[in-house]
Amino acid sequence: MGIRSNITNAVKRVLGFGEKANPLKNIRAYQGALVSRLTSDWMASQLSADAEIRNSLRKLRDRSRELVRNNPYARQAKRTTQINMVGTGMKFQSRVTGIRSNKRDQRINNFIEQKWAEWSSPNSCDCAGRYGFHEFEWLAAGALCESGEAIFRIVRQQFGDSKVPLALQLIESDMLDEEYTGKTLSVKNEWRNGVEINEWGKAVRFAILTKHPGDAYYLDYSNNQKLHIFVNAEDIIHLFLPERPGQNRGVPWFHSVMADMHQLQGYEEAAVIRARAGASIMGFVENDQGELIGDEVSNGQRIQSFEPGTFRYLMPNEKVTIPDIDYPSQQYEMFVKNKIRRFATGIGCSFETISKDFSETNYSSSRLSLLEDREHWKFCQKYLINNLHLRVFKEWMKLAVLVGELDFDDYATRPERYIKPRWTPPAQHYVDPLKEVRAFREAEQAGYMSKAQVIAATNGGDYDDIISEISREQEVAKDLGVTLDKDLDLEVEMGQLELDLSSNQPTTPRIAPIRSKRTRKKTK
Repeated sequence: MGIRSNITNAVKRVLGFGEKANPLKNIRAYQGALVSRLTSDWMASQLSADAEIRNSLRKLRDRSRELVRNNPYARQAKRTTQINMVGTGMKFQSRVTGIRSNKRDQRINNFIEQKWAEWSSPNSCDCAGRYGFHEFEWLAAGALCESGEAIFRIVRQQFGDSKVPLALQLIESDMLDEEYTGKTLSVKNEWRNGVEINEWGKAVRFAILTKHPGDAYYLDYSNNQKLHIFVNAEDIIHLFLPERPGQNRGVPWFHSVMADMHQLQGYEEAAVIRARAGASIMGFVENDQGELIGDEVSNGQRIQSFEPGTFRYLMPNEKVTIPDIDYPSQQYEMFVKNKIRRFATGIGCSFETISKDFSETNYSSSRLSLLEDREHWKFCQKYLINNLHLRVFKEWMKLAVLVGELDFDDYATRPERYIKPRWTPPAQHYVDPLKEVRAFREAEQAGYMSKAQVIAATNGGDYDDIISEISREQEVAKDLGVTLDKDLDLEVEMGQLELDLSSNQPTTPRIAPIRSKRTRKKTK
């Protein structure tokens, strides 16, 4: 009866009969929060963003740089970031309009662009005289990827040939001392990983080391203390893409895939060593007792090194054994590709961009990957322009007017009229220009897209700016007596271009005819 009763009770428990009601039992819970034998090793914390960064930042930064130095995929990821964010440089354009009209004042705009170009040279905008503004763009994009942040100090002094008292000092993120944490002289402020923030979380000051912590001479050996300077926030441009609210330091973009890349690097090294050993070993010589035979050396040890294609001897009662070493295996390529895909996903890029392997892609897949990448890079470009370019330009404009390098009588009362810069990133190339242009044209003709949407989708430009530019082109052509033929049949042109591309003959560029009034015949 005891056994039968136990079985009956067990069945009831399984089916839910005869149990005392438990109001919490049937409440649904998040599976990710359940603690079981399968999740017991899942480490998680409730630390703030700054607390997590403080414990990990230095190690993450060092490992990220080691990957860039020695791992080709990490190096390619950094190079890809710089190419897609900055490329050959952001093109600066001034867009000052007239006082009584919205028509741009080209004389003033040309003057501002000229003065900005002069200041952007290495001998003017860099305190050290090494980098121009484009190099600053390039280095900032690389630092964001590799170190997680880029830091510029604004120095209001004249350097080199510059007449404007303004220059930039690029500071490596290591010099923003993350160990400087704690209370400040102000009761409401506190230091967070080298950044002093107020009660609202706004940066107030930065604790900058006077020398790089990796420099052997960065310590003041007289008191064995680090030497800091404290720079106000209005003199620091601190670039990083936050991942959590309240975050005051950036982390390397490789942080979620570092372990995978390190393991992949070790796996590839082991694969190469094993493949070399397999290619070198021709066979083993064994005696009839199954003992391996080798040449003797002076200390009585057997030879353990192998030379490709060499058998030293074969004595009586000995046999040759050829090992079956088939390596790398067929799984090698699949495993490596999987790791690279994980790496690319972790940093927000496509597999093809990082690996440079386009063997498994077609037009549709390549275009989809490219479009996803472009959205990521557009966001990064916008962030860089808003937080670096625009801030530096505002400071430069103010100081240039102050010292008389730019002479604008109404700047003090209407500064917004002159602070209308635009930086255009390098154009993104099409996967297939013919298909892309035709698709956008047909979408516009069918009413699925407007001209503004087409312009934004193709080059990221502004519709009003493009139309204004076309209008100015027509006015200039009209003044010069030149006719621009814009009525060419696109379908005919594209069809002819397809024929040219399908043939192996070199194509001759076709230019729309430009006719002067003096040579143009009158038609009756």
